[in-house]
Amino acid sequence: MKTKYWNISKMTKREQQVSIIEASQLLQQGEIVAFPTETVYGLGANATNEQAVQKIFHAKGRPQDNPLIVHVADALQMENLVRYWPAYVDKLLAAYTPGPITFVLPSNDVCSAAVTAGLNTVGVRIPSHPVAHQLLSACQLPIAAPSANISGRPSPTSAQHVWHDLSDKIAGILDGGATGVGLESTVIDCTQDIPVILRPGGITKEQIEKVAGAVMVDPGLAVKNENEQPKSPGMKYRHYSPEVPLWIVPGASENLQSMIYRLQMEGKRVGVMGKDGTVEKLQVEEIIKLGNTMEQVAANLYDALRTFKLGEVDIILCESFPEQGIGQAVMNRLTKAASRIIAL
Repeated sequence: MKTKYWNISKMTKREQQVSIIEASQLLQQGEIVAFPTETVYGLGANATNEQAVQKIFHAKGRPQDNPLIVHVADALQMENLVRYWPAYVDKLLAAYTPGPITFVLPSNDVCSAAVTAGLNTVGVRIPSHPVAHQLLSACQLPIAAPSANISGRPSPTSAQHVWHDLSDKIAGILDGGATGVGLESTVIDCTQDIPVILRPGGITKEQIEKVAGAVMVDPGLAVKNENEQPKSPGMKYRHYSPEVPLWIVPGASENLQSMIYRLQMEGKRVGVMGKDGTVEKLQVEEIIKLGNTMEQVAANLYDALRTFKLGEVDIILCESFPEQGIGQAVMNRLTKAASRIIAL
């Protein structure tokens, strides 16, 4: 399959409109198209078309029991996919949508069974990226869209990442530039009286508490049960893995440097990523600076994981981060990507 590529940022407004219409028509015809959101690039298909949704699983190599998140243009479209939602969802919708938050709600079975992985719930969100919004408005469909990458690889934060993984496997890619948040949306189970965080993301636990009051965190975030069907993407399977083994090293830069020396003595070529102030102090073959703030770390994480290539380094070391605010989401992704977590 030849993949159509629309570079939105280099087009006139009229050309952008034509490209959006072309992409929306492909979705209406049952094809799959990658598009930018404010979190990562998504691989979209008509959520009500079983055959179209199956193309997502085939292109990504995604396990069938891993549910998909459905993207809609507004709360009215979301309402058309679910049976009901509790009052606190209205407050969260008003405060944080459009934006990086997904609501898991009782499904009314409008979406394909492949989208929900046979569960009686469906995850729905309203993305804030202008290209995503234009696409959803143009096609007038609920669009199932996991991250647009080969399953298990770091999620794509640029159209070039998508092209590397999926060119000639999908119908089209809308290039809307680099994403903003850089980590997938926060997923919250809203089927109970108190919301439960199933996956941390761009909207933090503290932000949800300000609006909804009490918030719980699913224990599955800390303890994996391989026999249990996941209620949300990112709960069961290993994700975000780079080509090179990734080790997480807690503590200060001195701990990283000690580990670097040890690995170099074994003949290993070492790459390190972390906050600018940490990695600038290190003597090592290759470093990638993730920024000075946790928001910058989140935005740059997946690109950094993709930058280290097999053959250039043998091991990637990354400092650990405080699990506060968006740091919880960063550590959730790093832990799932890591092949080893060093205990000091």
